[in-house]
Parts: sequence; C-alpha cells; structure tokens
Amino acid sequence: MIVSMTGYAKVKGNFGSKEVTVEIKSLNSKYPDLRLKIPFAYREKEMDIRKLVQDRIQRGKIEMNILLNGSSDESFSINRPLFKQFYNQLSEISKELNMPSNEFLQSIMRIPNVVTVADEDLSNEEWDIVSTLVKQACELLLEHMVEEGKALESDMKDRVQAIMNLLSQIEPLEDTRIQTIRTRLNKDLNDLVNDVKYDKNRFEQEILYYLEKLDFTEEKVRLTQHAQYFTDVLEQDETLKGRKLGFITQEMGREINTLGAKAQHPEIQRYVVQMKDELEKIKEQLANIM
Repeated sequence: MIVSMTGYAKVKGNFGSKEVTVEIKSLNSKYPDLRLKIPFAYREKEMDIRKLVQDRIQRGKIEMNILLNGSSDESFSINRPLFKQFYNQLSEISKELNMPSNEFLQSIMRIPNVVTVADEDLSNEEWDIVSTLVKQACELLLEHMVEEGKALESDMKDRVQAIMNLLSQIEPLEDTRIQTIRTRLNKDLNDLVNDVKYDKNRFEQEILYYLEKLDFTEEKVRLTQHAQYFTDVLEQDETLKGRKLGFITQEMGREINTLGAKAQHPEIQRYVVQMKDELEKIKEQLANIM
C-alpha cells in the first residue's frame, strides 16, 4: 500500500456557542515538519495537539490551523495609555516624512500588549471536543493520502512495466550489435596493420575478451530483478517505504546506465534513453510518498 504525502482535510464541531474548525494540509518533505496555528485559548494544549498529529502522520510538511468562532466568555481590553503613546509617536514621524497616517489604527492594534485578552481555563469537555476534531482531521487526511497513493502506485507499476517492455525490445538487436562491433574491429585492425602479419588466434581471443566486456546479460538480469523487487515492495502492507523504493530505483538506474555505456548501437541507445525517462518519472512520484 502506497500513502501519498500530499492531502487536505477539514472538520468542524461545536462546543456550546463556539464553532471549532480544524484544517490540516500535508506537503512533500523528507522529514516530519509540523506547523501549528491555534487560538490563544488552546495554547496550553499545544504539545498535546502536536503529539496527536505526529502519532498519526510520520512524514511530510504538515500545516494545521485550528479556528475558533462564536461567542465566548473571553474579555479583552485596550491599553489606552500605551495605544496613545504609539499613536502620538507615529503621528510625529508621519508628519516629518509626509507619510499618510490612515493605517495607524490597524498597525497599533497588532502591537503586543496593546490589546490584552483575559485568561480562560480550557475545560475538559471543550478539550475533548477539540482533541476529537484533531483526530478526525488526521484520519480524514490519511484517507485522502491513501486514495492518492493508489493512483501513484498504479502509475509507478505501469512505468516499471514500460521499462521491462523496452528491455525486451533490446534482445532481438543483440546479435546484430555484436556482429557490427566485430566487423568494425576487424576493419580498424586491417587499416592499422595493412600487410603486417599478426597472430590471428591471438587476435580472436582479444576480440572475444572485448565482446565479453560489452556483454550486458548480467545487467539485464539485475535490472529485471530490481524491477520485480520494486513491484513487490509496492504491494507490501507497510506504509513508510518511500526511502526503500528510492534505493531500489538507484540500483535500477545503475543497470540502465551501464546498458547505455555498453550499447554501441543507436537503436539500443534510444531504448535506454526511454528507460531513463520512465525511471525519472518514477523518482518524481516517489518524492510524493511516505
């Protein structure tokens, strides 16, 4: 089973006259990264909320936003002396610099300690609602990530099969490839030595040695094995397997590169380039999974 690292979920709930909204979004990231925005009233439970999320989602850049709307018993007040002090100083600066002063109000209200909110203890009943919503948001996000993961799994399987199909098309060209190399070597040698005598048996041995070095039977076998292993890992029940699949694609890439280096045949090179293209698309998909 493949689980994507991207997804979005949103849930809502109520506690009395308050409406609590939990939004969670996940993006690609090699390491777990949780960014949390919560109301002032829930700040005492920040570590608990983080643990609820991290216990359920192990990888990805997670952004969670908890919104609180509706009436509550919270009260706030404006620190009038501090507000006036900021306003007077900003007004003087604006006159000196000929700057507009019509945005002072909003700017001053954002300054710490200008507006103070009275503390309110978070009741166990309200926390039960909030924690339940956080869990629900995580579960819904995971459901979306699993659904997207199914599409990624199908796409990667298709691309692995495409690589195997390209590999099978190389086999009919191998005899022609070997004969072409043999003919070229003979011609090069004849051009070099002209009428000079040489040990023909020794030359044939050198040719065979050279052709063995160009043989890529082992590379084909290993690439086939890596491709099968990749598919097997895709179908395993574990969820955190993005790194393992990444290591397998590295091995597949080595074999494909060696095929290209040994090919010395334009049509085989073309198939190798297509295999590399499919493998790069698989790597791009792997960046999206856990």
